[in-house]
Amino acid sequence: MTNGVKHMKWWGWGVEGIAFHHEDKPRFAPFVLDKVGLDVNAPTEKPPAFEEINVPASQLTDDIRATLTEIVGEKYLVTDDMDRVVHTFGKSVRDLIRMRRSQLQRVPDAVLYPANEAEVQAIVDAIVAADAVLIPFGGGSNIVGALEPRAREERVVLSLDLGRMNQVLEIDDEAGLARIQAGALGPALEEQLNRRGWTMGHFPDSFTHSTLGGWIATRSSGMQSDVYGDIADITRGLRVVQPGRTLVLRPLPSTSTGPSVREMILGSEGRLGVITEATVNIHRLPEERVILAYFFPDWPTGLKAMAAVSKSEADVLVARCSDDRETAFSFSTQKKQKGLKKVVTEGVFKVLERRGWDLDTLCMSFIGFEGSKEHVKRQKEIVKKIVVAHGGMLIGKGPGALYDQKKFDTPYLRDFLLDRGAAADVSETSAPYSKLQTLYDNTIAAAEKAMAEVDCRGYIMCHLSHNYHSGACLYFTFAIADMSEDVLVKYDHVKRAIQQSFIENGGTLSHHHGVGREHAPWMVQDISQAGSDMIKDLFAAVDPKDNLNPGVIVHTGRPGITVISADHTDPEELAR
Repeated sequence: MTNGVKHMKWWGWGVEGIAFHHEDKPRFAPFVLDKVGLDVNAPTEKPPAFEEINVPASQLTDDIRATLTEIVGEKYLVTDDMDRVVHTFGKSVRDLIRMRRSQLQRVPDAVLYPANEAEVQAIVDAIVAADAVLIPFGGGSNIVGALEPRAREERVVLSLDLGRMNQVLEIDDEAGLARIQAGALGPALEEQLNRRGWTMGHFPDSFTHSTLGGWIATRSSGMQSDVYGDIADITRGLRVVQPGRTLVLRPLPSTSTGPSVREMILGSEGRLGVITEATVNIHRLPEERVILAYFFPDWPTGLKAMAAVSKSEADVLVARCSDDRETAFSFSTQKKQKGLKKVVTEGVFKVLERRGWDLDTLCMSFIGFEGSKEHVKRQKEIVKKIVVAHGGMLIGKGPGALYDQKKFDTPYLRDFLLDRGAAADVSETSAPYSKLQTLYDNTIAAAEKAMAEVDCRGYIMCHLSHNYHSGACLYFTFAIADMSEDVLVKYDHVKRAIQQSFIENGGTLSHHHGVGREHAPWMVQDISQAGSDMIKDLFAAVDPKDNLNPGVIVHTGRPGITVISADHTDPEELAR
């Protein structure tokens, strides 16, 4: 914690003292050994001590230090090595491996902790005047390279941490709107709203360690987006500090006032200014909330059932379905069952076998409901009919309740695997329902082909979530058993194969993680050259000297900015 602002540990996800443990999960070690060839019981390689990390010295100049100290005060301009390192990377597997290997090329020269929007405005103006670089920082959970300074950046680099700006400022009870500072972490934001009977309803995987400003800057989606919408739907008003001015967008329900400036800020990753506060939709806490588990005989059936749910009268909170691979993985992470619970579970599987189900193709689904008791009852009835019509089976509340309790814990597994010699990451996309099965099949094939090409054993699995009228998100998790010197080259090969498959099979390069540097090579293929050029021109108009988080989303090709080659290899990344 610095200046009252909590940060994740420098070498991994979350906070010290919390980790994934497999000792109470008897099926986990055999599963990982079988699928990836990794012995999780072998001696582990722990992260190095911070003292072993080679941290480049701060390049903060005396004149810039003096100017910024006058704005925020000496206490809130921090050049401590630990704080600078925490603000260098996000939490992708590439970030964590380079951190563990002390591969730090360019680190922010100082971290600033402003108290209010006026200080943010003064900081932005001072940095532009000094021709320095400013990178906004929320919770540090980003996994697409949107926080890292350019490796060859010669100008002074400042990280702007909005953690002190974390308050719910105002609630409009009649409109159902809340005005909230951008630095509010998910738990703090919800706690303040809950006290007054409200919720924002936005719960991404990173909820415990991400901020409102970060959600908006990356176009985040929460697990309950089927009801509450993505952050783009939730965000109504914005205040954004830009060089020499503040952009103010009022929280109107809808407008017809030319191209949407609000949409321009959503997903802008700091390139169009610093988001200082937002006015968002909020909802009364529901009377009842329940997550139910269902089984489907196979993945294609599960996909069709989810599409049917989305087009029905059902108003569900969550509609998620795992493929057989992810379902098998989920079973491997369960604790040993005893007594009645064991008897019930064994009984369910016997029923499925009698029905002729192949348990190796079994797919688990979680569907959530909330609202009044009458509403929840009606929605469950609608969904049950759809599930039965597709040959599925209701399992009950137990697995759903467990999923709800553990939904924010998954990222800790990545650190566990890194300690044991495997690199695990995620890639997500969205596509029309008509293309999901082909996209899925071809992406699995592309990933496994890429793993074979780099001679790595690996595993890839997927689930569907975030349903829309025309399609849904497919969220892939993959791992390779390798921690050699060239692990990032191998990882890149697999990651590129997955991303390229998304584009070639009718999907987008990212559904909710954003672009950063990781996904920038596919922007032209995703939105066309004309679309990419429009974004470049927009950035150049607001930030002509590339002072605001330069290098993310699109690459301009100007000197000092990474140029992506035709084969999607980032020369700057390969040089690291």
